[in-house]
Amino acid sequence: MFRTPYLLACLLAFLGLGALWYGLGKPVRLPDAASPMHKLQCASYTPFDKDQSPFDQPFRLRPARMDADLALLAERFQCIRTYSQTGLEAIPALARKHGLKVMLGAWVNANPVDTDKEIDLLIAAANANPDVVSAVIVGNEALLRKEVTGERLAGLIARVKSQVKVPVTYADVWEFWLQHPQIAPAVDFITLHLLPYWEDDPRGIDAALAHVAEVRQVFGQRFAPKDVLIGETGWPSEGRQRETAVPSRVNEARFIRGFVALAEANGWRYNLIEAFDQPWKRASEGAVGGYWGLYDADRQDKGVLEGPVSNLALWPQWLLASVLLMLATLALAGRPASRRAALLLPLLAALGAGSLGLWGELMRTNARFAGEWLWAVALAGLNLLVLAQGALALARREGWRQRLFTWLERHGGTWLLAAGFAAAVSMLAMVFDPRYRSFPSAALLLPAAVYLLRPLAARRAEVALLAFIIGVGIAPQLYHEGLSNQQAWGWAVVSVLMTGALWRSLRLRKV
Repeated sequence: MFRTPYLLACLLAFLGLGALWYGLGKPVRLPDAASPMHKLQCASYTPFDKDQSPFDQPFRLRPARMDADLALLAERFQCIRTYSQTGLEAIPALARKHGLKVMLGAWVNANPVDTDKEIDLLIAAANANPDVVSAVIVGNEALLRKEVTGERLAGLIARVKSQVKVPVTYADVWEFWLQHPQIAPAVDFITLHLLPYWEDDPRGIDAALAHVAEVRQVFGQRFAPKDVLIGETGWPSEGRQRETAVPSRVNEARFIRGFVALAEANGWRYNLIEAFDQPWKRASEGAVGGYWGLYDADRQDKGVLEGPVSNLALWPQWLLASVLLMLATLALAGRPASRRAALLLPLLAALGAGSLGLWGELMRTNARFAGEWLWAVALAGLNLLVLAQGALALARREGWRQRLFTWLERHGGTWLLAAGFAAAVSMLAMVFDPRYRSFPSAALLLPAAVYLLRPLAARRAEVALLAFIIGVGIAPQLYHEGLSNQQAWGWAVVSVLMTGALWRSLRLRKV
């Protein structure tokens, strides 16, 4: 009876899912930055596998991994930069084997015993390998972390300079060179970090290169005749948006390829951050911290340097999974109950399948701890319950379908409270501790939309409290993130929908 509108709605839903995933994953072509015939200057290298971190006890690096890594990097780069001496004693010999130069780093921190050990190892490695060590770096962002004073750092630099024959420098974010003027006279050249995404005033991808050029010009003039090395610059491929700065593989490729062209046109020395994605950094820097690599943690090319690049290489798999979930939802519902239901049912199924897919992709790249994975699975389960409930509400229910719908309806208030609780907790986090958190919009869009259009009664006091927390948080989180942050606007829209759903629940009856 409703076959034609139902089939048209199914076609529209299929096309919508296809447009969603292809739009996210379509390859983008950009001018190449590097090839085996055009090697770049230098890249930051930390030798950890995806299951390792510098905090592991006992601390064991894998020589075979370092050997393979340097063989791969030698295809694209002339040198590597390291950050510590601990466990990296084999790096100079491996660099020599693969025809690479090395800028050796010593890790300087608040512990004088550890720092002195690093400095002694740095001096010994530089003197033992003059053919491959092009410079030494005494400390990395130690002033930023407030682990040493400028006077202490200047003394360490002088100590190293008196005992090595290669140039000596220190590396930090550009502002800290200006805040600690005693460091510049102590070094042979300036090594500054320029990361537009992490600036206090983040730069979007369209303004990032101009910002880099402006700072580089200022430093070149201020510290002349000393040379300036851009010791870290890059862009993340995954993670949360900061104001106008959007992490993505395409944006990483745009930045890196544009920067290389700019640097080579101006004769700048540079080091890109970083060679490989480092999942361990997600624990301290949020999801974005683990995705600055030119290669992923499995040492697979991300397409950053050359060739077409895609924000979501797995988009065909996610499209297939979404279509299968949509079909499963339609099969669960069976025949629609009315002409209106025939139009709405496929669209609801597509909304649920698409939002669950987006949530799955977000958690695949963003979840850091067991607790976050548990949270992700719980929200995915909630979405499946809400999707089943909404689909059966639009269907002709008989037999097991009616029994399942009755059970879902009986507990519907619980699902509503669970969705409201998740939204309220997320809103509190986004208002008071947002820096390293991802926006959970995809996980709560379906419950918010379903319960707004089809309100259910729940415990009145709890619903009122949750609605208040979510509603009051909308403006502060938008203010904090900036009105140009599309991810923040997405979360604001979902929050408005959830607040409306909870408000409509309050108007049903007193519980």
